[in-house]
Amino acid sequence: MSLQSKHTKLPYPKAVGFIVTNEFCERFCYYGMRTILSLYLRDKLGYSDNGATVIYHVFTMFAYFFPLLGAMIADGWLGRFRTIFYLSLVYATGSVLISLTAMPPLDLPKLEFTILALLLIAFGTGGIKPCVSAFGGDQFKLPEQERYLGYFFSLFYFSINAGSLISTFLTPILRADVHCFGENDCYSLAFGVPGLLMIVSIVFFVAGKRLYIIKNPAGNVLGNVSACVGYALVKSNKSKEKREHWLDHADDKYDSSLIEDIKGLLRVLVLFIPLPIFWALFDQQGSRWTFQADRMYQEIGSWTLKADQMQVLNPLLILVFIPLFEVAIYPFLTWCKLIRKPLHKMIWGGVLAAAAFVISGIVELNLLPTYGTPVSDGLAQLRVYNGFNCNITLNVYNPAENVTDKVIIDALGVYEKLDIEAHQQIELPYSLRGVNTSDCMDVNYDGKFVLKEKTANSYFVSKNDVYQYDDNNDKAIDGVKVRFLSNTFSLSRIMMQDKKNRTKLNITTDNKLQTSLEKGTYDIIVDGVLVMQEVSLQTGAVYAIPLYEDNGGNFFMDIRTVTPPNSLHILWLVPQYVVMTMGEVMFSVTGLEFSFTQAPASMKSVLQSVWLLTVAFGNLIVVLIVEGNFLDAQWKEFFLFAGLMLLDMLIFTVMALRYKYAELKSSTEDLATGDFKLVEKNEPKSN
Repeated sequence: MSLQSKHTKLPYPKAVGFIVTNEFCERFCYYGMRTILSLYLRDKLGYSDNGATVIYHVFTMFAYFFPLLGAMIADGWLGRFRTIFYLSLVYATGSVLISLTAMPPLDLPKLEFTILALLLIAFGTGGIKPCVSAFGGDQFKLPEQERYLGYFFSLFYFSINAGSLISTFLTPILRADVHCFGENDCYSLAFGVPGLLMIVSIVFFVAGKRLYIIKNPAGNVLGNVSACVGYALVKSNKSKEKREHWLDHADDKYDSSLIEDIKGLLRVLVLFIPLPIFWALFDQQGSRWTFQADRMYQEIGSWTLKADQMQVLNPLLILVFIPLFEVAIYPFLTWCKLIRKPLHKMIWGGVLAAAAFVISGIVELNLLPTYGTPVSDGLAQLRVYNGFNCNITLNVYNPAENVTDKVIIDALGVYEKLDIEAHQQIELPYSLRGVNTSDCMDVNYDGKFVLKEKTANSYFVSKNDVYQYDDNNDKAIDGVKVRFLSNTFSLSRIMMQDKKNRTKLNITTDNKLQTSLEKGTYDIIVDGVLVMQEVSLQTGAVYAIPLYEDNGGNFFMDIRTVTPPNSLHILWLVPQYVVMTMGEVMFSVTGLEFSFTQAPASMKSVLQSVWLLTVAFGNLIVVLIVEGNFLDAQWKEFFLFAGLMLLDMLIFTVMALRYKYAELKSSTEDLATGDFKLVEKNEPKSN
């Protein structure tokens, strides 16, 4: 009987179906939660863009640090099955907790519980990351089922991208288009569905237990490597004996084959030093690029492409680019002599990542005019709204500049001065006078505008007084922000109805709070009287609407734009996503291939953990730069990252030119045969 016929007699392991389904659900949970995380941190927990970016990248950093711990637990203590099961329970607990925290009626401590939930999720997803694909590989008997093993990893990779693709598209819809608990969004559902999928993943994983091949812990390879390296370092510093390699000092305690394998591992790890910069750029798709998309015009015909949905481009393009590069682009670049060795691909991948951030910087420069005037350190903003349907005269004195401005504020108009120097606080004496023959004849106010630094200070002139409030002129999220400034004799009811006569806003005139509203065309009704018709409110804009009631009971109002609407289309972001994904294919996929073909077979699981660790350090770089806060504009930060990436690739090029490719063989070749395929076909996108 031939060897081939023997191979075909072994059935395909049925347990694989449970493992693949488990991976699909887990990746759905992780990517679905992470897609909306940065917007949740900013819009619900009140963080600034910088604060939300920091927490997002700290979370991602931990998610790629904990694989080290997960691998050590699985290899040295619990084994892969129990590690996956126990840490999945931790993972599911965090997923459920963040959904419950997002429910307003429960009134849980949002900040504390969200941070706790993110830590549990990071520990869970990071801990099981190096175990699931390896556990799937355990179900195959090698070499008899080597062909089936290849099919498994193709299916496994497909499940990763399918989970990512579907959840990245779906969760922004659940977040923005579903309204719950009286709010215009539903983060609790958007977090809850991924959390439910995580519970389902555990059910599927446990359901297949009787079919699994469960192997005992094989020993802590990572721990052995660390111990050997530490022992060699200590002894080499103490010993005066010269050895061919400093690791040879450990040969009195450790096996020579282990020492030789570690030497091969270190040759590859040196090349890992520049890699974190790439991930610093790559993972900003979920933070800085999402915030950038949120400030853009998002309508495509009758459909709205949400800011966080832009992230779906990455897994979608990955599935297109991987075969395209293999069939067409790599052969063409080889023919052009631009790539000759694997490291050349990685260099070009890094250059493409830098180019993507140059593009994002250019887009950001074009977005600047749509941001309005942000409040800045050392400055204060002043807006004075006229609550009358007639002109009033304003005289305002700035003692710091010894200048008096005299202006006429039009009927229901506004006076703006947005660059007043202020250190903590400044007081500007003013006088307001109305025309004697008009409805403003009783306007005769004197006082001081008290302006706080880095604040949009606003004042409203009414029948009784000059009311002060702090404006929020940050761009509106997923709609518009409106504030009614009422100058009426008594409480009135304001209603806003859309084209289908559906009431979208119903408030009384004593409510001077800023209100979020869907973008659209509205009729504004005051006490049952239609005052303004077909008012178009555009996404991203902030509006102030002064309302005046004259002595005859007639109402007048006008709309003043505090922050302009989004105007640059979100599709202008597509080029940077395309270029970044091309860079990912050349950098990440090639990097995994290169690393694992060059490393000893017994060290491949160690190398996978260190590879994931480079992602963690990349996110740490983002945190340090954002927390440094030494750049005063987002476009400058984008160009900074592009420059760092190019500098990084120059260093990497020098290292690549000096690197000598080697065919390394390990004394434990058979042990790690599956490990190579595991990582090579595992998640080439490292987030």
